This record gives sequence, structure tokens and C-alpha cells, in this order.
Amino acid sequence: MTMVYAGICCHAPGITSRPEKANQEDLSLLLNQFDRLRNEIEAVRPDAIFLVSAEHYANFFNDNMPTYAVGMANHYEGPIEDPEWLGIARVQVPGNSSLSKRIVASLLNDIDVSYSEEWKFDHGMMVPLHHLTPNYDIPIIPSNINCQSPPFTSLARSYEFGAALRKVFDNMPERIALIGTGGTSHWPCTPDSGKINEAWDREFLSYWQDNNHSAMTNYKDEDVLNIAGQGAFEIRTSIAIAGAAGGKGDIYFYQPIPEFACGCLVASMEVK
Repeated sequence: MTMVYAGICCHAPGITSRPEKANQEDLSLLLNQFDRLRNEIEAVRPDAIFLVSAEHYANFFNDNMPTYAVGMANHYEGPIEDPEWLGIARVQVPGNSSLSKRIVASLLNDIDVSYSEEWKFDHGMMVPLHHLTPNYDIPIIPSNINCQSPPFTSLARSYEFGAALRKVFDNMPERIALIGTGGTSHWPCTPDSGKINEAWDREFLSYWQDNNHSAMTNYKDEDVLNIAGQGAFEIRTSIAIAGAAGGKGDIYFYQPIPEFACGCLVASMEVK
């Protein structure tokens, strides 16, 4: 078995762009749990991190919006946003083209994925990497799920995407850590930005923690939009990690932080 770690975390740009605005006790706890995730990843000595994020119109748009995309370059650049605004210096992030190509080729036996040899990392990848691999010394294989532009892949299909990843990883010699990044309830770029449905978040996370497939995948997109905002479509990334790991989850940190416009999250999941 070569999938050696599974975890999820938030990627709110406010974490690095305006940390001083948040309750400092909450911020300290969040950063401590990012450190915990980083230490756990380093301890399993991965050859690569497969990072599942959500598309934010940084690389793809409605004229060409893949449901699932995987990067196949030897290096990537980020952030695509203004580094001064995001609070993260622009860097070159190492990839592994050979490994990416083998993963994509194997995935296509079970699930359709697109690929790209050109990829700019936005906050959805750079905020987690800034905390989890601050030296950028572990090769990254980026992946996006379309959570931005309907029609969307179903939540059940997102779980299957994770299961397909696990099947591929288990047949490769490389040690791979799998990280999903995304939000629970949030309303980005709307008049409701900063609103958080904590009860809904905790309900979903309880299902995720139990790896309760039926409960996690039973949400309807129209209900999610009304109750948790369009940002909550990103639960697909967390569901994919559950599908890959197969075990139970451990929520290290969850706390609504309105200044970051979302509930902030750090968690790991047993690789069963």
C-alpha cells in the first residue's frame, strides 16, 4: 500500500492575507493544527503530495471546464494572485511529470479525468502548501474538481473519484500523501460574504468523520446553495478524500472565523 496519508484543510485566502483581523486565539489554534498536519505528513516521508482542490476560474473557465483535472508538469508557479495581497511570495513548486502521467493513465481505466501541463496555483493550493510544505521540497501533483460552474459532478461520483485514486496509488511504488482543500459553508464574492452556517458545517463534518457515504452524498446542490452557500459545493474535495482513505476521520480544528469568510478546518483520516 503506497497511500501513506490522508487529510483535509481549509484554503481561505484571509488566513495569509489578513491574519491580524481574526481572533488571535482562534488563529493560533488553527496554525498549530496546520503545523500538526505538516509534521504528520513529514513523518510518513511521502515521495509526493496529491493535492485535490477546487477550481476558482484561475486556470479553467466556462469555455473549457473539466470535471476532474490533474497536473502533469515538472514544476508549477504560484500564487496566481498578487503575492502582496495574499501574503505568500511567488515561488516555483516542484512537480513530478512522470508520476503524474502514470497516475492519469491508470485513473482513465476507472474514471474520466482531464490533464494539463500548464497550471498556475491560486490560493486554493498555495495557502495549504504555505503551511504544509513551507520549504516547497515535496513534489506536488495538483488536482481540481469543478465546484465553481454547474453542472457539477455528483457527490457520489466525487467519492468514486477518491476510490479510483486509492486504487491507482496502491499499485504504485511511490509513497503518496493525499490532501483535500476546500470549504464547508461560505458565500464568497457575494453580499453574504462572512456568513457561516456552523450547524450545517458540523453536521457534514460528523458524516465525514464517520465516513458515512450515504449521508455525505445525500445532499442536493440546490439545498446546499440555499443553506450553505455556493462555496459549500467544495465539500466534493473532502468527500473525495473520504472515498480514497476509507477510514474514520479526526477533526483537529473547526471554528467559524467570519474575518476569513468561512469555517476553518484541519483534519486527518485513517488510511484503511
